[in-house]
Amino acid sequence: MKIYNSLTRRKEEFIPLEAGKVRMYACGITVSGEAHIGHAFQALIYDIFRKFLEKLGYEVTYARNYTDVDDKIIAKSRETGIPADEYAAMMIKRIDAVMARAHIGEPTVWLKATENIPNIIAFIEALIEKGHAYAPGNGDVYFDVDSYPAYGHLSGRSKEDMLDGVRVENDGNKKNAYDFALWKAAKEGEICWDSPWGKGRPGWHIECSAMNRAAFGEQIDIHGGGRDLIFPHHENEIAQSEALTGKPFAKYWIHNGLIKIDGQKMSKSLGNVLLLSDILDVYSDEALKFALLSMNYRGDVNVNDRLFREAEEHLVRFYTLIAKAEAAFPDEEGILEGVDEAFNEAMSDDFNTAVALADLFGYFKDVSRLLAEHDPAARRMTNAIRKTYSLLGLFYRDAGEYLAQYAKEEDVPDEVREIAEARREARKNKDWAKSDELREQLKQLGYAVKDTKDGYELTKI
Repeated sequence: MKIYNSLTRRKEEFIPLEAGKVRMYACGITVSGEAHIGHAFQALIYDIFRKFLEKLGYEVTYARNYTDVDDKIIAKSRETGIPADEYAAMMIKRIDAVMARAHIGEPTVWLKATENIPNIIAFIEALIEKGHAYAPGNGDVYFDVDSYPAYGHLSGRSKEDMLDGVRVENDGNKKNAYDFALWKAAKEGEICWDSPWGKGRPGWHIECSAMNRAAFGEQIDIHGGGRDLIFPHHENEIAQSEALTGKPFAKYWIHNGLIKIDGQKMSKSLGNVLLLSDILDVYSDEALKFALLSMNYRGDVNVNDRLFREAEEHLVRFYTLIAKAEAAFPDEEGILEGVDEAFNEAMSDDFNTAVALADLFGYFKDVSRLLAEHDPAARRMTNAIRKTYSLLGLFYRDAGEYLAQYAKEEDVPDEVREIAEARREARKNKDWAKSDELREQLKQLGYAVKDTKDGYELTKI
């Protein structure tokens, strides 16, 4: 089993710290808004990594966190008038619900920043005692970057480069501009906790280090997250943890690529955030997974009108062949050898889901040929595909039920059809705001609209 390690910038043989056991942590969602496709991509990737390691025989403890207190959540609290802790709890319930719709597995351990305040305070106190952090007396506490000479070895940035990516806060209270906050003094009306430095709340970076230590101890095997977290978040996690313990924090650092929308980075400022719930209103969770897993996890995913539609078309074709094989040979329970072995080979090469999914096209071509020859090996192959690819969250449904959801709605009310036609016209005129408004109207009436090469399709939801 080889894994690409962001720390060493090469593929390495996977050898856990303790034989037969894996401790894995992935940075989760900051619950300031709804779950979007980027959240789904990351959650899916690390869920699959965990499942494949378990398939290889490892006992995996997989921890994932919710950042449930930070500047964005406090801003949302002010905007909505809902107390920050209540707002975060509400959003966690909503995010959990949509992730369940996507059939993405939960971690072994859920961690929340607000449930680890004593651990965070103890961690900061230990850093101060060792000379790696300082409290200037205004209620804040900062990590002293100069006290950790190895700072920058994950991202490869020099201190001069680092200043370009650092938000300088309370500059007059810091020894250096690149020092970062471990504890922030509370401002008027903000959620806060008592600490030796006064009322305040943790900085973002310290949360993950402290939660990791509380859950796993001083070292873990795998630490994962999006590539955008390498600097400063993961760089700062390494500095805090290794300054405290003197030991390597994580043996393997894994980073997934980012989501782009029509070639642009997805961001709220650009107004192109694609919510997970909106995708699942139109496409199956399997189409979502097939699309996202069709490329190497370390590369960026470019989402456009074709991505999910093409994934859906492939799955409909595959499920059609599965249905035919199961109807033709209803009592055949055997498994064709070779499918699982090829899957394991692909996944053992840095979790290469792209190769594993590419293999499906050859398998189903064989299924089609075997069906034409009325060979029961067709059913043995689809049995093998179902068993093996269920690890990726694919082919777990009854084939007839899956195909039925893509049958066109024949009895659509005139009102719904008129709105759908108006939306089609708006898209033709590139009036995207109007198109989105009409799409929402359709959703309120119980219909999802799916754009196709020939126009659109309506599905009851």
